[in-house]
Amino acid sequence: MLGHYDAAVIFGGDSNEHEVSVITGTMTCNVLKKAGKSVLPIYITREGEMLAGENLGDISCFRGGKIPRAYAAGVKRGGVAFSGKNGKYKGGATIACALNCCHGGYGEGGGVAGLFALNKIPFASAGIFESAAFMDKYYTKLVLQSLGVKVAKYAYVRDSESAAVAAADIGYPVIIKPCRLGSSIGIEKAESKEELLSALDTAFALGDGVIVEEFLSPRREFNCAVYTYGGRIITSAVEEVFAGGELLSYDDKYSGGGRRALPADLPPDISGFIKGQTERVYGALGMRGIVRFDYIMRGDDIFVSEINTVPGSLSQYLLSDSFASFGGVLLKLVEQAEKDFKAEESKMRVRTGIIDNLPANACKLK
Repeated sequence: MLGHYDAAVIFGGDSNEHEVSVITGTMTCNVLKKAGKSVLPIYITREGEMLAGENLGDISCFRGGKIPRAYAAGVKRGGVAFSGKNGKYKGGATIACALNCCHGGYGEGGGVAGLFALNKIPFASAGIFESAAFMDKYYTKLVLQSLGVKVAKYAYVRDSESAAVAAADIGYPVIIKPCRLGSSIGIEKAESKEELLSALDTAFALGDGVIVEEFLSPRREFNCAVYTYGGRIITSAVEEVFAGGELLSYDDKYSGGGRRALPADLPPDISGFIKGQTERVYGALGMRGIVRFDYIMRGDDIFVSEINTVPGSLSQYLLSDSFASFGGVLLKLVEQAEKDFKAEESKMRVRTGIIDNLPANACKLK
């Protein structure tokens, strides 16, 4: 395992979306390997321990909830350091580029992006700002509103009393959403104050902040994925997603409960608007990596619902027609990340010399 790897793929983490992340991560490892890259899988356990090993690209390692055997690992400048059970250093490997497949938690919320930025490793996924902002549904709405993007009427609350006031103001039915969770975890519809309070019990058990949002009905839901390569922003076709019930659930997304239509049955001007707005927001924020935008349409109004900086399966099915062709997309991401890294490293760093002008005891306590 010592030596050099073309790419590291990071997945897992302390998140309610841990298992989905393992699926995305192992898929990405194998697609990159099939495309000719040497790959180092890096798995973060639910407890936050980082493990590395080529065997971690096999999803069967994770069956039964067991922690697979691998080296303990830590990211260092330009690569990864390995240690054994006794904590002794076992060597390391250099990494040309890293891809983030952590869903939810600090993994998707900017932590992984920051870790690799600090250690001077090119990063082929969304950066620190967009990861942190769009992991939080409240911050997402603030950013979108600043760009003139339409969002559903909502209120951000941190207690049940404020939520009840907000729901009465918005008007029932409303949707309750924990601010920092994805994959539809903890999302419930409330038709009354009694249902609201029950939904809030769940939401506040999962996080501190909650969005109370207008329930848009009748509704249609659409997704559009996007990435950048060679100076161009590339958007997928627009897909329509259909829930098994009134709301898209975890089972709809990952257990076959829902269905999809790709491309969506939409007039060209509507699909063009969705693709154009996706490109505009992505470009305005200078985003990188694969990002998926989720939309809700009610009548003629189109609202952005969420932005996912680490979408399930990295939106493979939206951006390619097979795993083989998706390998080409991932190779472009790696190439773009390495190019962006070189450009950033070429920028001038200012050194003021201010420390040399301070007296020797300037920072000592008297």
